Amino acid sequence: MEKMELEAGSKMEELTTSAHQIQEQVLGEILMKNAATEYLSRFLDGQTDKQQFKKNVPIVSYEDIKPYIDRIANGEPSDILLAEPLTVFYRSTGTSGGQPKLIPATAELADKRAIFHSFLDPVMKKYFGDIDQAGKRMEFMFAKPEIETPCGLKARSLSTSAYMENSFRNTLSKLYTSPIETIFCLDTNQSLYCQLLLGLILRDGVVKFGSIFASTVVRAIKFLEDHWKELCCNIKTGQLSNWITDSGCRNAVSLIMKPNPELADTIENMCSCKSWEGIIRKLWPKAKFIQCITTGVMSQYTAQLDFYGGGLPLVSCFYASSEGHFGINLEPLSKPSDVSYTFLPNMAYFEFLPMKNDSHQTMSREVQFNGLSDHHESIEMKTQNQDEPVDLVNVKPGQHYELLVTTSAGLYRYKVGDILMATGFHNNTPKFQFVARQNVILSIDADKTSEADLLKAVTEAKSLINPLGFILTGYTSYGDTSSAPGHYVIFWELKVEEGSNNKVIDPKMMMECCSKIEESLNYTYRVYRKQNAIAALEIRVVKPGTFDSLMDHYVSQGASMSQYKTPSCIKSKEALNVLDSRVTAKFFSPKSPA
Repeated sequence: MEKMELEAGSKMEELTTSAHQIQEQVLGEILMKNAATEYLSRFLDGQTDKQQFKKNVPIVSYEDIKPYIDRIANGEPSDILLAEPLTVFYRSTGTSGGQPKLIPATAELADKRAIFHSFLDPVMKKYFGDIDQAGKRMEFMFAKPEIETPCGLKARSLSTSAYMENSFRNTLSKLYTSPIETIFCLDTNQSLYCQLLLGLILRDGVVKFGSIFASTVVRAIKFLEDHWKELCCNIKTGQLSNWITDSGCRNAVSLIMKPNPELADTIENMCSCKSWEGIIRKLWPKAKFIQCITTGVMSQYTAQLDFYGGGLPLVSCFYASSEGHFGINLEPLSKPSDVSYTFLPNMAYFEFLPMKNDSHQTMSREVQFNGLSDHHESIEMKTQNQDEPVDLVNVKPGQHYELLVTTSAGLYRYKVGDILMATGFHNNTPKFQFVARQNVILSIDADKTSEADLLKAVTEAKSLINPLGFILTGYTSYGDTSSAPGHYVIFWELKVEEGSNNKVIDPKMMMECCSKIEESLNYTYRVYRKQNAIAALEIRVVKPGTFDSLMDHYVSQGASMSQYKTPSCIKSKEALNVLDSRVTAKFFSPKSPA
């Protein structure tokens, strides 16, 4: 085993040292395979050299290639876009700010995912030992039904594809607490209940706790807070609650659950304590860490996970999307705010569009602002029009970039939609922090507020209420243009901290929070607010559990709970109705920002 780990470590060093050569090789192979496709032949005219590729192949977003993907989904040959046969479409959740996308997937893409994990696993073993040998993983996993496209190919989420693989199913009972029937249960509440129940029954063997996203872990603990008495009753009697009607779940649970009054009493004693601080560590005492993504918008959940986790490390171990697997966190014990992902140069061909940063523009803001109303560009974060994309090895630490990928699965110079910041290098391969999604913004006039801008402003504002014993457990936003001028609306779900004497928040403090958010937003927003082109920012406080209902709404619309991310900006009327129907108070900023 040690020899295998040393070999894997050596391969990682070799890979990251030869990043430039590997990237050139990856691009060359992609172009050799796909240059004759209808799409690339329009730009390359049969040539496969890098210079022609960079000069002639355009940078695109999903909407640009959607006509080709739709043609394939409707029955045309896939070689209009890629040479290798398609095996499936990966279906994105659409909760990052748009409609679900169909991303072409091939056997090679699946092979790359396996190679990716062959580099990730030794990193995790280095810090946490051999989890597979130590015990079981309690991970909350939720599959979604696949759909069939007119051409006969299936479309499913990336996580659902992983759960369907034989390699996963063959090791599931040995490595995980959740049986396959609970993962594929279509009722997420029944699924979550049964996964929690079995995780509690097998608590002494759990060495790893988590889910894909931090929001799902928090949702699971909140669900446990509401159902622990019922779960203990089930464990005590060995009888599953009648409302669990899914036959697969009932059969799977019946094979494991037997009457166990002693275990039920132990769990009841822990859950009935006044404070739930450290409850994950108490209930699963052998757990070594909590694995979930805590970067970007997921960072809003880290305080709650720290509270529930009782000091367990929060580990964001890799960076991936429906489009591919990109980077590994080589220092998994780093704080969530310090997490950087080292890109693997053999996964795809990577390019990076430089983004203008707020701090780089102080001297030229007034000049740029004079022309804003004509071309509606964002001052604080936009693509530098004069700069060309840079290769993986040529990024500069401290610079923000938008990620472009070229894959063998039909994506060429494709905007993934993520903003990253280069933080340094591991050998010759750069490391990146995930900053935000590029395409999720608030905008009333010429203002453009990014996900990162909003997260920063909300973080500043919530620092005012934390000392008063209130915890912000969820937020989202939308631009209300139903009246003129329009204004930003921020939805907040608040929770009273355990032991706090304050049960009702002071309205004046909430108005201060509104002002704080406005003061923390970018220059363009503040100028337009002063000119009354944008009305006062509003915070709408919603009932506890509202963001769980929002998740339920998106899941009912086809989103995978495993891949669900609370949208930073609400786009649909239905989702907005979920929030507005649960508003308990409204507060407005009392003054224009300085």
